[in-house]
Amino acid sequence: MSWSKDGRRSYHHGNLREALVAAAVRLIGEKGPGGFTFAEAARAAGVSPAAPYRHFRDRDALLADVAAQGFDRFTAALEAAWNDGAPDPLAALERLGRAYLDFARREPAYYAAMFEANLPADLHQEVTRAGDAAFAVLRRAADAVCDRLPTDRRPPALMVALHVWSLAHGIAALFGRDGTRRKLPMTPEELLEAGVLVYLEGLGLRPE
Repeated sequence: MSWSKDGRRSYHHGNLREALVAAAVRLIGEKGPGGFTFAEAARAAGVSPAAPYRHFRDRDALLADVAAQGFDRFTAALEAAWNDGAPDPLAALERLGRAYLDFARREPAYYAAMFEANLPADLHQEVTRAGDAAFAVLRRAADAVCDRLPTDRRPPALMVALHVWSLAHGIAALFGRDGTRRKLPMTPEELLEAGVLVYLEGLGLRPE
């Protein structure tokens, strides 16, 4: 960002989009994904109400960009936690769950944009693709876990992935991304670990 001779702020080529996304992330953190207008995002970025239209069709397009970036960050965090299932898929699955909860707590604005913006999937396919990439990490984990079972007792990996995802997502929502929505006698990580342990034992698996 630079300043013109009359004191108005101006943006070098390529910086406006980043400034708008950063402003949207701040506003989502303060008001939620539905709590601000396109004009407010422009004002928060320090540009005119017309400036965002250079990069985004409307507020939903801006939210979609935030959500897609959030899923990219989410995928990176999950990939790092899973680490190709090393040294053991069951232990790696526990790390994956903890990474899920950590991201929801650490990046509440991105998480809200990803899961609470209610963006039409047919109009924002980039968000769907980014979300699918994140889920693919969990699907690979489920494949590796299911491979530990005899073929005649092996559940569908997709079902396992959906169950674990629902458990992690539900716990994140229950506690709230700021950790204050519910006061329970255990941490989110403890609750998730216990839930996954019960689930795995139900499948006939037990972490070492």
